[in-house]
Amino acid sequence: MRIKLLLFLLSTSFSFLSAQEENLTAALYDSYKEYKETTLNKRRIKHHELQPLITEYRKNPKFTVKTVGKSIEGRDLDLISIGNGETNVFLWSQMHGNEPTATQAIFDIFKFLDSSDFMEEKKSILNNLTLHFLPMLNPDGAEVYQRRNRLGIDINRDALRLQSPEGRTLKRVRDSLQADFGFNLHDQSTYYNAERTDKPATISYLAPAYNYDKEINKVRGNAMKVIAFMNRIIQRYAPGQVGKYNDDFEPRAFGDNIQKWGTSTILIESGGYANDVEKQEIRKLNYVSILAAIYTIAKGNYEAIALEEYWKIPENDRKLFDLKITNATYRISDKPYILDIGMNRLEVNRKDFNSFWYSSRIIDQGDLSTYFGYDTFDATGYTIRTGKVAPETVKGPAELTQRNVIEMLKKGYTYVRCTDIPKEWDSSPLPIHLIGKAYKVPEYVLEVGVNPTFLLEKDGRMAYAVINGFLINLLEETGEERTVFKNGMLYR
Repeated sequence: MRIKLLLFLLSTSFSFLSAQEENLTAALYDSYKEYKETTLNKRRIKHHELQPLITEYRKNPKFTVKTVGKSIEGRDLDLISIGNGETNVFLWSQMHGNEPTATQAIFDIFKFLDSSDFMEEKKSILNNLTLHFLPMLNPDGAEVYQRRNRLGIDINRDALRLQSPEGRTLKRVRDSLQADFGFNLHDQSTYYNAERTDKPATISYLAPAYNYDKEINKVRGNAMKVIAFMNRIIQRYAPGQVGKYNDDFEPRAFGDNIQKWGTSTILIESGGYANDVEKQEIRKLNYVSILAAIYTIAKGNYEAIALEEYWKIPENDRKLFDLKITNATYRISDKPYILDIGMNRLEVNRKDFNSFWYSSRIIDQGDLSTYFGYDTFDATGYTIRTGKVAPETVKGPAELTQRNVIEMLKKGYTYVRCTDIPKEWDSSPLPIHLIGKAYKVPEYVLEVGVNPTFLLEKDGRMAYAVINGFLINLLEETGEERTVFKNGMLYR
């Protein structure tokens, strides 16, 4: 009888605390714009953009800022700490230079911690925990928006040999803190989906294994419980959009080794979210879920969560396209065949590495019934037609307007020849490809690896155009795209 009463009281207490945490989560989400670090508003952030912010936190008595290492190219690696609790929580981001979402969220968290709001919750956090942040571990990679560091190695596979100064810094800081919890913050491909669903894996988690047998001790179990708690939070704002990485042991990886070294390690990967190219909504989800997780660690509430909740999170799959067209008719030798086509818009960095343009590709075609698209169009009854070069040459793109480009597309023209294309241009701002005066367009064959450019004809009319992987409605007066168009191609 006493055991049943104790279990009831524990369950009632945990339910009450869960309600408190839910209220905190809602308040964090609703008030986010007040704490968003607005100087960081795009993905391709650079080390020098962080320095004015870090300088201000050096002056702030609430924070301790220490330079704990340097990158290969000599950029400072700074550890920013706050709190005076006995439990050490270590968060590091951007060990891959082109994975910046959580770096931005960390600076949002700093603004929250420095504010005069949520004082009771922050008191619980900072009296029980000491938080340590190492944002942008790979600043040299961030400078050119690439995964690897200046040495050309993946820092996340350097936990054994410690060949990189960045990897050595991460190991030294972890060891000096003897951190109880670690948050390993990454971005993943936007083409991951939650297994067997059409939902993007907006956030994916992993409590890395610390040996080949994938055993679960208290250290790894605590990470699993915190992840289960975070999953509850994300489900409120992106239902069904959470995945879990395969937990095969990788002996060179930092996450696996930090788990092995005694720090409960939580891998967070920021994936895709519809119409969120700069991943600002995902940044917000990072901010909310990480702060709420820190709070539940401070309160100790995660301990009551069953490990089974972790295993219920679906695994990551990779079956998403930017655009999926189904049931289109494609004619070869005057015989009709039915195809699905999956295409992705691949980012190409501009020379300054601060922005990008798209060079899209057909990724797969055939039966894609087990795949999904951020945007899907049923082309039943539509026939694929190859685009042609417009017969009239124009002097420059300034002579073209959205309206006359749409008229060209309706006539089956997907290329227009220009005699004077600005030298600084790397792509076409209009939904048609620009070609130089001597460029010869090769014969177009629909196949994997080519740029997705064709027309969809129905009842004798060109109804839609696919230009560089963007689907454009030709029947609407405005020529409005089904998705936001960014650029066509430019062939000199």
